[in-house]
Amino acid sequence: MADPHNKDGAPPRSIHIEKKKVNWLAWIALAAGVLALLFTLSRCGHDETVAVVPTSSSSPTEVVATTPGASSATALSGTSGLGGYLSGTQAAPRTFQFEQLTFDTAKSTLRAGDAQEVATIATVLKQYANTRVRIAGYADARGPAAANVALGKARADAVKAALVAQGIDAARIETVSGGETDPVDTNATTAGQAENRRTELVVTSR
Repeated sequence: MADPHNKDGAPPRSIHIEKKKVNWLAWIALAAGVLALLFTLSRCGHDETVAVVPTSSSSPTEVVATTPGASSATALSGTSGLGGYLSGTQAAPRTFQFEQLTFDTAKSTLRAGDAQEVATIATVLKQYANTRVRIAGYADARGPAAANVALGKARADAVKAALVAQGIDAARIETVSGGETDPVDTNATTAGQAENRRTELVVTSR
């Protein structure tokens, strides 16, 4: 800017340079925000690591019919003893084998002759409304093990459906598969294979 008092055109004695003011408050706020963001991200990463829950290695084809404390297949009672057990004081769990209900090879369809046993069990379960059960389905040892697990589950589901049709609350019935494990007879004969294509009822609570 020219000096108004300098009339002879001589160079100005001083030049005034206006300095821009730095808004330090804004820079400090920005830095604080960045630090807060970095801290939050680091904490999120830490929490995520802590919160990780191991996923189950179970698969739909896993054998899951084993019930801790329940009877083994070599010492099962028939379902005709279910009512007597529920009227007594013996602790759960307790396993009962269906006495008549077996399945055709590679099938999970209940046959006409199975209806009476299913109806009898339904009648008992209606009398003891607090009882919860697990239906375990099995297969003989022919065919791939994974296919037999799936077949066992389908058989258990078929029995559950029959009980529900008789008026039993589906929430009281769990279904699992034992596949070809825990046979009650030899798999070397046709008769033994038929016995192994079975279902069992486990009283899990009463």
